Amino acid sequence: MIDIAILDEHNLSMQGISLLVSQNPDFRVLFSCHDRDDLCKKLKNINVNILLFNLHENSVRNLNLITQVKIINPKMKILVMSVIDDEGMILRILKTGVKGFLRKDSMPGDLIEAIYTLHRGHDYFSKPITNSALNRYKNNSTSENSEINQLSARQVEILKLVGESLSNQEIAERLFISVRTVETHKNHIMQKLNLKNMVDMVKFGIKNNIIDIKR
Repeated sequence: MIDIAILDEHNLSMQGISLLVSQNPDFRVLFSCHDRDDLCKKLKNINVNILLFNLHENSVRNLNLITQVKIINPKMKILVMSVIDDEGMILRILKTGVKGFLRKDSMPGDLIEAIYTLHRGHDYFSKPITNSALNRYKNNSTSENSEINQLSARQVEILKLVGESLSNQEIAERLFISVRTVETHKNHIMQKLNLKNMVDMVKFGIKNNIIDIKR
């Protein structure tokens, strides 16, 4: 069973999507909502496999919301459905870590196929999305992977422990190294990744699946 949540600020389209998805015996709609705060509250208490986000406007707040819900549930796949045609905005959406994108001319069958595809662990993008946008997205992902490869195994290990909210002393005791060595590794991590502070370090770890957020 694939557990699904729906976010749509328009009630009519939200009910239509919910009805369509509910007709499939493999899908279970756990909840639908039109309020962003309500979505975040529910995701903290309900385990969702796939979030269907019907995006009606081209705005930074939508990008921020996607980032926020990914922090709440990093394992949840997000499928964006949108009328947006702007390639730049589509690229910004993909950079948030969205694994699926359906354009306005998609058919009901495309939605069903996309849900199955994401649940199997693969990406799904509508055919009308231009090759240039996808290539730019893939190049960006390759660049991020190269950043991870700059870190040593010890530095990745320390980054994971930072995600567990351990102090320098606790990390040192866990790894049998000195506190000064821990501090040196942290500084090198920030230098290699061009990060400004610990918050940026944690965000990088979450985004690249080094840090696992436990609910």
